Amino acid sequence: MALDWAWVEDRYGDGTRIPTVAGGKTLEITGADAAGVHIRHSLWRDTLAREHLEKAVDLIETDRMSRHAGLFVEEYRALVADVRATSAAHVLKDLGFLE
Repeated sequence: MALDWAWVEDRYGDGTRIPTVAGGKTLEITGADAAGVHIRHSLWRDTLAREHLEKAVDLIETDRMSRHAGLFVEEYRALVADVRATSAAHVLKDLGFLE
């Protein structure tokens, strides 16, 4: 199943908070648009690029990346992008792609 970007924009477009992979904390999503999912921490702001999230989902769905959130982070850095891999794991877990 490919990542339905319209669903991502609908789900995160107005912003929300999602649980982190480890639990107990949350990740603030400030919005989503054609460019990606916009996130904020008390010290920084960034965007998880749409192309990176779509590539990660494709790799997960074709069994070229792990569905286990802990293993996913290092694989994401190596196979997709060395940018905010932990945040990408939080988002993809919230979307149901990771365990």
